[in-house]
Amino acid sequence: MLLLLFLGLIIACGMNPGKNLLRMSAAAHEVDNVGTCKLISAAKNAGVKKVVMVSSILTDGRAWGQENSPGFVATNAFGGALDEKLVAEKFLRASGLDYTIVRPGGLKAKAPSGELSVNPENTLNSGEISRDLVADVSVACLNDPKASNKVLEIFEDEGKPPKVFNGLVM
Repeated sequence: MLLLLFLGLIIACGMNPGKNLLRMSAAAHEVDNVGTCKLISAAKNAGVKKVVMVSSILTDGRAWGQENSPGFVATNAFGGALDEKLVAEKFLRASGLDYTIVRPGGLKAKAPSGELSVNPENTLNSGEISRDLVADVSVACLNDPKASNKVLEIFEDEGKPPKVFNGLVM
């Protein structure tokens, strides 16, 4: 019932098989696919207007010939997580909801150290980004019409100094 209070929802899920690595495929399916699709359905049923989904670069890597790239192979080795995320991305796109899919590069648990780079869908196969900056971008997408029904791939450009986040520049 909490969803009834909000016009927007940010979904940032990731599976964790715990100590049982043999459960990676099941965990990825349960969280990155089924669980995320259930959140999208619940949001739609509750009247939520906008869903921002945090996914991963290379989620649609097979579509542009990246299935053998080191990033795709390494990330998808975790129970087929990219394949499971792609199912949820397609479900969100078909839901009729206004959406933004944010595909960050590898997540860093430290403050931003480079300038935010926002790129179109299926263009990034490497890069890292601060979790803090992913959160800033996700929140900004809730109300920025430029992000409506788009996929944004983001990373930090380490060759440029970080700037204070002041909204999306696309």
